[in-house]
Amino acid sequence: IFQAVFNLLIPDHAADAFSPPRLSEPSPWDVLVEWLLGGLSRWDAEHFLFIAEHGYLYEHNCAFLPLYPLSLWAVARGALWPLQRLLRLRSRLLLSAVLLNSLFSALAAAALYELGRVALRRRRVAFLAALLFSLSPANVFMAAAYSESMFASLAFGAMWQLEKGQSWLSGLLFSLASGARANGLINAGFFLYSQGKRFALQLQVGPGSLRKLPLLWKQVLSLASSAVLMSAGIFLPFAVFQYYAYVRFCGPGTGLDRTIPKPLLQLAQDKGYRLAAMDGAKPPWCSQRVPVVYSYIQDTYWNVGFLRYFELRQIPNFLLALPVTLLVSWAAWTYVSTNPQHCLTLGLERSKSEEEEKPRDGFCCPAAFVYVVHATALLAFGFFCMHVQVLTRFLGSSSPILYWFSAHLLQEHEPLLWSTGTDNPPSGRSVLGKSPGSCEEGTPDNPVVRLLLNWRLITPLSKGILGFFLCYWLLGLLLHCNFLPWT
Repeated sequence: IFQAVFNLLIPDHAADAFSPPRLSEPSPWDVLVEWLLGGLSRWDAEHFLFIAEHGYLYEHNCAFLPLYPLSLWAVARGALWPLQRLLRLRSRLLLSAVLLNSLFSALAAAALYELGRVALRRRRVAFLAALLFSLSPANVFMAAAYSESMFASLAFGAMWQLEKGQSWLSGLLFSLASGARANGLINAGFFLYSQGKRFALQLQVGPGSLRKLPLLWKQVLSLASSAVLMSAGIFLPFAVFQYYAYVRFCGPGTGLDRTIPKPLLQLAQDKGYRLAAMDGAKPPWCSQRVPVVYSYIQDTYWNVGFLRYFELRQIPNFLLALPVTLLVSWAAWTYVSTNPQHCLTLGLERSKSEEEEKPRDGFCCPAAFVYVVHATALLAFGFFCMHVQVLTRFLGSSSPILYWFSAHLLQEHEPLLWSTGTDNPPSGRSVLGKSPGSCEEGTPDNPVVRLLLNWRLITPLSKGILGFFLCYWLLGLLLHCNFLPWT
């Protein structure tokens, strides 16, 4: 509703973005869909919709991995097939994106909640984190025709299953995630760490544990082969797609130009886009020892590389990424300063609390270590090697730390959320005299709503966190949906 209203009131900015021509005249129903949902088809969403409709026609389309556009294509031609007499394919694809992203966002929030329950062992913090995810500062990308919501649901679901010990199901979900976004490849680290920690803790069972381990080398080989196999499965979708791109763009010409609609050929000529399977010189990346089209496109088309974005004119974009940068950096510092010994040993040494079967829970629990490392690695890579303004959606769709730490700060420092119980500060007592789960008349059982309704009473820290989430949530819809620069 917001993006439709903003589209009606604010004229679109004339941005230099990918904007392919429409090949058929719109019906009145197409115009209605575009009027209601057009704000969700801006910027990179045009690539996903174009790929779902025409395939990987232009070389730079290969920066967008295939799982999400394939899903759009399947829903548009499957579940929405009865609407083909009313809506052209692009309108059905846009409608598919809205339906799928609504589903994926809900699944991602549910998976984040379950992951928090298992890893943090604090139900209220996990619930609050899931609510904050629903108000994510990257929300516009969860709603628009982007792959963020699909990736978040798959990645959070895979992390949850891995915490439960369901390695094969987790591996499948991680593998699917790497078919949606390239940063899914780093998730192989969760498997490698899980297997390494499992083995390290087995060696610390007690005195003489080495003698109790039957044929230690066989166990090492089993764990190593399992980790390698799972990691290979995660890399497989990305590798298969690179091979597909190589065959499509580096193979012999097939005369495909004779079947491409003239408007799309004209767009390629006007913009200098390289077409697939055309006779002529091969792209430079085809001659590389390991021909990876993804890294070539990031380098050539978007100038992505180490420190390339460090220019004075990019200061506004660094300011745009500042809140999420500070929040995740603060999270990492809080965890390291609370658990210095645990971090120095990479979480591979059994702590005294674990030996006494009373491990710390909440954000600073031992289980959160690998997620803090993951978020810190993403932050460092994004800050130094990517267009820095994308950090908000990059971290918001990939790491639970942004939501866990925000929920942790609210739960620990906001008196309106305190009540007696294990999920709250020991000395905490509800200022309102009611528990966070109360269903008494006039009192919402949603802690975020409670804080918003009592805005004047909450602490400056709570106002800062909720203000960041809400402002980016609203500004994202306002700016992104009108082709104005955003994260």
